[in-house]
Amino acid sequence: MTKNDQPAREANLDAIVAYFEGGIKESSEQLGIELEHTLVRADGSPVSYREENGARWLLEQLLADYPEATRDPEGDLLGVARPGEAVTIEPAAQVELSAGPFTRLADAEACFTAFERTLAARLDPVDTQALTPGYHPTARAVDLELIPKRRYKLMNRYLGAIGKYGICMMRGSASTQVSIDYSSADDCLRKMRLAFALVPLLSLICDNSPVFEDAPREHQLVRTEIWEKCDPDRCGVVPGIMDPGFTLRDYAAYVLDTPAILVACDSEQWCYTDRTFGEIYAEEPMTRAQVEHALSMFFTDVRLKTYVEIRPADAMPVPYVIAYAALIKGLFYSDESLDALEGLFAGVTAEDIAAGKASLMRSGYDGYLYRHPVSELADEVMSLAATGLPEDERAYLTPLASLVASRITLADVAEAERGA
Repeated sequence: MTKNDQPAREANLDAIVAYFEGGIKESSEQLGIELEHTLVRADGSPVSYREENGARWLLEQLLADYPEATRDPEGDLLGVARPGEAVTIEPAAQVELSAGPFTRLADAEACFTAFERTLAARLDPVDTQALTPGYHPTARAVDLELIPKRRYKLMNRYLGAIGKYGICMMRGSASTQVSIDYSSADDCLRKMRLAFALVPLLSLICDNSPVFEDAPREHQLVRTEIWEKCDPDRCGVVPGIMDPGFTLRDYAAYVLDTPAILVACDSEQWCYTDRTFGEIYAEEPMTRAQVEHALSMFFTDVRLKTYVEIRPADAMPVPYVIAYAALIKGLFYSDESLDALEGLFAGVTAEDIAAGKASLMRSGYDGYLYRHPVSELADEVMSLAATGLPEDERAYLTPLASLVASRITLADVAEAERGA
């Protein structure tokens, strides 16, 4: 089927663009934050969903504090929530807290610190820990059990056929994600381009994956390689977005022209498909729910919904998560910082981003990004973020700023501790 065989195509492009435009806020400096945790027993063994004192049990324990429950059609508990906070489980029972929006970093810190205490209170008595590395520290992805969610089983089938990295992404990886607002379509695309240009550097600053597939890592930025090799149709850089002429309608076309993997169906809630979204909805305008589902099936380094989601950071301990949120806030909610970033990254292409990732995976802080020593760019970006933050929030940068100044990462620290 060609684009000309899609009578509803223009309507669907309109629907996706309208969804993006629905996120426009005249003035906002709010942040959304997501942090994924990996559950392990005292002996290092992984924790599954159904086992005794497993992830399902943990969600049940959390219901007293998070009374809004999400269950699948079979009755399995998949998430709990309260206003401003949602606790969900990822494909191999990683536990994620999504919280916000936050205007003050102090509120974000209090929220995530309280959640860590809540987890510890439930897990310590059963000799379990909620850890925050970027990749599972003790198991291979293929040995980790998927939770009972049909969506994940079908995604595992599709991504597993492409190569091992799709399964590694779903089952082994864990991330920190920060979402930001935009005030116009132009502001949205500007922030996305700058965020994509920052991806290699953010990946390095937040590298916390010393182990891959139950063995010491072979290079730095483990999650970067996973995402680069997961699925080229829906990962990495959105095709064309680094071109200044790229529009929200171009983004919508990218969504329509990508294989869907999953489509809602009456028989089994979700059914597998290799058709594109444009083919699936060739003759009917997409509903808001269908647009939301389509956008959720993309895993680019920076993703657009009704906010810009910046995704390259590994999971990290809470002080580093808040430092990362401070870094993003200082860069993206300051006109001076945005202008300076545009000067630093003028003319950067998707090919440049890929080359930068490769250099940093090989060489870490000795690598090069956009023909500059990455160490120098890291110093400049940290300085811009500090200047862009209110004075009373600059101290939140300290955990990451200290790593940058020492030219080391959390993964380097973990390796050194293990070898000591």
